[in-house]
Amino acid sequence: MSSLTLTSLALGIALKRWRLLHRVKQTHAAEMFGVAQSTVSRWEAGLQDMEPTERARAERLLAARLESAADRALERLVAESPREVHLVCDLTHRLLACSSARAVEFSVPLSALLGRSLWRYATPEIVAQELLLDDCGWRSVLAPAPLEFGSGVNHSPQVPIRESRCRWTRMTLSDGTAVRLVETL
Repeated sequence: MSSLTLTSLALGIALKRWRLLHRVKQTHAAEMFGVAQSTVSRWEAGLQDMEPTERARAERLLAARLESAADRALERLVAESPREVHLVCDLTHRLLACSSARAVEFSVPLSALLGRSLWRYATPEIVAQELLLDDCGWRSVLAPAPLEFGSGVNHSPQVPIRESRCRWTRMTLSDGTAVRLVETL
């Protein structure tokens, strides 16, 4: 991800979760990446960084996509919500779905933002909360409790964030990838 560097641990945990959900052994994952099984083990433990090409491949593999009927239903629920809410890939922060109540705040068309990372619009409070996710077990196999925190303003005309209370809820899509429901409270 160009706008946010994931910690080695975060990417490793996501890779391990994907492997477990898809019943892929470390040896097969190692073959997919062209590395030794012990390298995959070190990645998953957060003990070794991936090379840039390996990182890009892992991010493509682990990025959330709304492909199944259930995932498309979630997309519709978010889009039709009367509340200010949007859905992002938990790993890449790419916008996957957005309510019209949220989209009306944007000065650019929603179509220009869908599929793109919203990370560049993050406030300092959002950045600080993101840095705490590994310590609170956010990326564990089981979804953690939603997180609520105060967010400041970002002064962006394209995707403005005003001072408010924010709630993040992590969900797992049908393929095992993680998404984050972002609500303004």
